[in-house]
Amino acid sequence: MKQHIIHHKPSILFLTLGVFFVVNALIAEFIGVKIFALEPTLGIQNFNWNLFGEVGTLNFTVGVLLWPFVFIMTDIINEYFGMKGVRRLSYMAIVFIIYAFVIIFIGIRLAPASFWVGSYAESGVPDMQSAYAAVFGQGMWIIAGSVLAFLIGQLADVFFFHRIKAITGEKRLWLRATGSTAISQIFDSVVVLYVAFVIGPQHWSISLWLAVATVNYIYKLTAAIILTPLLYVVHALIDRYLGEELSLKLRKDAMEN
Repeated sequence: MKQHIIHHKPSILFLTLGVFFVVNALIAEFIGVKIFALEPTLGIQNFNWNLFGEVGTLNFTVGVLLWPFVFIMTDIINEYFGMKGVRRLSYMAIVFIIYAFVIIFIGIRLAPASFWVGSYAESGVPDMQSAYAAVFGQGMWIIAGSVLAFLIGQLADVFFFHRIKAITGEKRLWLRATGSTAISQIFDSVVVLYVAFVIGPQHWSISLWLAVATVNYIYKLTAAIILTPLLYVVHALIDRYLGEELSLKLRKDAMEN
């Protein structure tokens, strides 16, 4: 008797991982409009980096807080469902991100109710329509750069993950996860900034682009290394949920396909 999909453990696992993956990618895009200062957040003295003749402090978009989790999900999905699974979810995430920004673009241009515009004036927001547009209306160059970087980063991650696993086999999960992230984040870090701020209207200098990209890359790689134990925890929970035999079968099929 054929098992119904709602009771089929591999299908439930793929759906759960996929939803978490896509939702985190979407949230990262939305909260990424805010730039935060890392040193004051941690209550430490400013670290003034000096790279490629440029100087600055550790400022990042809030979106970088979630991207390490997205890449952990990428590696987990890669482990159990292979390159096809990651690619399918990556394409879905991009479609949903673009869809979300189209809806927001339309929402910004709807005529605001007159009473709503000044409804938060006493809280320091004299024009809610301008605030709404400023928060949600990211520049098209940033959107384009972010989507392109996400796609390239994901495809690079899944490719190198399998190249490393082909060498190490089932052992050294940390190596293929961290190694693939280390390589893929080079593409992700340089592409988004290049498209958004070098090609885009701000026309950053090459030295500033390389400096900021380097700082962002170091942060992402550090976060990926710190979160490596979480990868093992999620892996163990999935193995326990699937059972040893089914878990091994999925991982074997992922490599073969």
